[in-house]
Amino acid sequence: MGFIDIRNLVKRFRTKYGEVLAADNVCLEIEKAELITLLGPSGCGKTTTLRCIAGLERPDSGDVLIDGAPMFSQGFVPPAKRGIGMVFQNYAVWPHMTVFANVAYGLKLEGVPRRTREARVREMLDVVGLAGLERRYPGQMSGGQQQRVALARALMRHPKVLLLDEPLSNLDAKLREKMRFEIRDIVSRMEMTAVYVTHDQAEAMVLSDRVAIMDQGKLVQVAKPDEIYHVPASRFVADFIGTTNIVEGQVEEILDDTGLVGLRTGLGRTLCRVRDRAAVAKGEPVYLSIRPEDIEVINSTHGARDNIYTGTITERAYLGHLLYLFIRVRDTVIRAQCHPRQAGSEGEETRIYLDPAKCVVLPS
Repeated sequence: MGFIDIRNLVKRFRTKYGEVLAADNVCLEIEKAELITLLGPSGCGKTTTLRCIAGLERPDSGDVLIDGAPMFSQGFVPPAKRGIGMVFQNYAVWPHMTVFANVAYGLKLEGVPRRTREARVREMLDVVGLAGLERRYPGQMSGGQQQRVALARALMRHPKVLLLDEPLSNLDAKLREKMRFEIRDIVSRMEMTAVYVTHDQAEAMVLSDRVAIMDQGKLVQVAKPDEIYHVPASRFVADFIGTTNIVEGQVEEILDDTGLVGLRTGLGRTLCRVRDRAAVAKGEPVYLSIRPEDIEVINSTHGARDNIYTGTITERAYLGHLLYLFIRVRDTVIRAQCHPRQAGSEGEETRIYLDPAKCVVLPS
């Protein structure tokens, strides 16, 4: 059993358009001092799941256990009694209070003596990088500084669990990137158990010990970031995380001596690795997924005999640090990532190589 144990969580919302199943039998164990991200598109159920952990929503069935204690099945435990700290998307700091008053508010309600309160607030402001700004008001601070105030306030009572609901979505790209690392560092140093909700794949990959991907109320894969990226469990996961090429195919041959399978695809015959060879059979429809950075654009003789295709460059997308070439092979367009100085013009013929070890077979 994990430090947070989500058991068969079901939550429905009734709208004028009908019933929405926001959490569909969600089961998830989160270990102590683990930072896990609930990731998925808008409306997939990630925030609903987080709000059930917090006690801001009551599930229709199922339970949430925090440090072994049930939050619903043996009587509803209110948010204030769950030992949680929460950081909201819109900061939720009081504009009429100074930074010090915002952060100290929870301790003041608990009746913590003034000197102890002041010492703890200054210590926490130092942790989040706001030392010396105690007397400022939120309106005098940047978005990143306000988010640090919200984080400091959530951590002040040393909660068992820290919950973060898309806390960086209102920040600009540069500041968002900086804050990812700061949040990760603070949570790690304080050995917090944290659940982070986002639709931003980069945030999830940078921050998380594990990523839990949700789609239409269901958990579809829970794994470490590198496994999610390189070994997706489905087309949805492969397509949602990063950028990939998805090609429809059919299993033509299973090569027992190499651990590969041969597919008939729109590119031609393609050799691929398969995660579970027992899960594929001859004649079965599947998808081939390969990342743009795993495609080699070749303009000379290549040692491989398989998975080399000739196509025409239809588009070039220059992004400064990399170049995307869109190459039409028969009726399929493949995106390949290249060095920014890669030769090749639109309308020019070129060749690509797909490494079989990096071609992933996914169930249809």
